[in-house]
Amino acid sequence: MAYTFKTDTGQIRTHNEDNGGVFVNDTGVLALVADGMGGHLAGDVASLMTKDFFQSAWQNSPLLTSVNETEDWLKEQVEAINQKLYRHSEDNKECHGMGTTIVAAICTKEFVTIGHIGDSRIYIKNEFGFSAKTNDHSLVQELVRSGQITEEEAENHPRRNVVLRALGTEKEISADVRSMFIEGDELILLCSDGLTDKVNTTDIIKIIDEKMSLEQKANALVDLANERGGEDNITVALVEYPLNKEEESGR
Repeated sequence: MAYTFKTDTGQIRTHNEDNGGVFVNDTGVLALVADGMGGHLAGDVASLMTKDFFQSAWQNSPLLTSVNETEDWLKEQVEAINQKLYRHSEDNKECHGMGTTIVAAICTKEFVTIGHIGDSRIYIKNEFGFSAKTNDHSLVQELVRSGQITEEEAENHPRRNVVLRALGTEKEISADVRSMFIEGDELILLCSDGLTDKVNTTDIIKIIDEKMSLEQKANALVDLANERGGEDNITVALVEYPLNKEEESGR
């Protein structure tokens, strides 16, 4: 597997509340993006604590060999870091009310397990095309789901950044977790809303279809979001599976 991670403050904000990374152990690759929220740098604290927690947990994780094991591991880590963030928020006045979105993808040779809370997203490109694998936990997504507004109206809705579920803001929370089996030649994109608020699906596809390295693709995505205003922090993680060897030999 090839992978890369890129985070950028953007054009307007003075500090970066996004965090994350790509971490490797014997199970495979864990890609993570966390978009922090909260007053006076508290978002930085929430997203950094989340990144540090998952990096350490992945380094110390036992070998995960099945979908059930992997999904259970991810759910347990989400619950554990949620408790840690919530307690930190309660014990430190300057961090009261802090939280963070999270998207995580555990990439093994046979399957990908993903989990998310909030409005950061995961997309997968494979032989069937490019598609979102997460549904935002946001106000506008609920309005779309209930039929009150259309997908097109949601893109420019004045309250599109109102998140209904975030890590660390409540005592108990659960992530949406699911798994997909891998055939080979998949590309997985994790990103904060700083990307998707500025770069539409069509333009994302154009960039990831370009003949260039993963690092160049990540840079191009971030650069385009900045060219279009860059009002928010922008974070991108990419993981690419190699072409299935049997398919490759048959071509």
